[in-house]
Amino acid sequence: MDLPDFRPAPNQGGDPGLYEIENRALDPRGLVLDAMRRAAPWAGRTLLDLGCGSGFWLPGYAAEASETIGVEPDPRLVPLAAARDPRARVLAGSAEHLPLPDASVDVVHARFAYFFGAGAEAGLAEVTRVLRPGGALVVVDNDWRAGEFADLLNALPHATAHEHGRHTDTWWAERGAERTEVMSDWRFDSRTDFESVLRLEFPGHADTWLTAHPDALGLTYGYLLFTVRR
Repeated sequence: MDLPDFRPAPNQGGDPGLYEIENRALDPRGLVLDAMRRAAPWAGRTLLDLGCGSGFWLPGYAAEASETIGVEPDPRLVPLAAARDPRARVLAGSAEHLPLPDASVDVVHARFAYFFGAGAEAGLAEVTRVLRPGGALVVVDNDWRAGEFADLLNALPHATAHEHGRHTDTWWAERGAERTEVMSDWRFDSRTDFESVLRLEFPGHADTWLTAHPDALGLTYGYLLFTVRR
């Protein structure tokens, strides 16, 4: 499948093994997963994990859903996801190009895979096409205004937290999305793993943060969930 909109992610695509460690450290209390489940339960339903990467979340989804589908644009990651769990079907595709029929999915998750916002209308339209009436899209995004992870984001040469948050909130509100804040954390088993992941995500200034927090095995992490119902 030709995916002209695809841009490879430097973190997971560049080092899937290290990104696996990052995924294991995410949200250890399951607060984000609980919020996703409350927003759009998937037990006994058809769930699409959009941008499923190497398939880390597929087994958990497949344990509850009647059918689990992963869609991933990175050709390096598709075979890894396909080998993750035999209960999940994995397809090459992207938010703008979903290889699925109209009205064939009940719940779509986009977890740190496709950051919807201005200019991403084509992806949202395509997701809407494959959702059944009454279905829902749940997007998990970073909260740029809360938590230590947000402090690191705001040190990047991007828009300020206020500007980024305001534009993101406005874009979703215009599309009737429900907005949910979740404060959670990253927790690693070793300092070595934590340092490696932080340098993967913030290669320019991770060392400054790590030097200032010499005993840390994680950090506080704010999430935003945006839910759009069909």
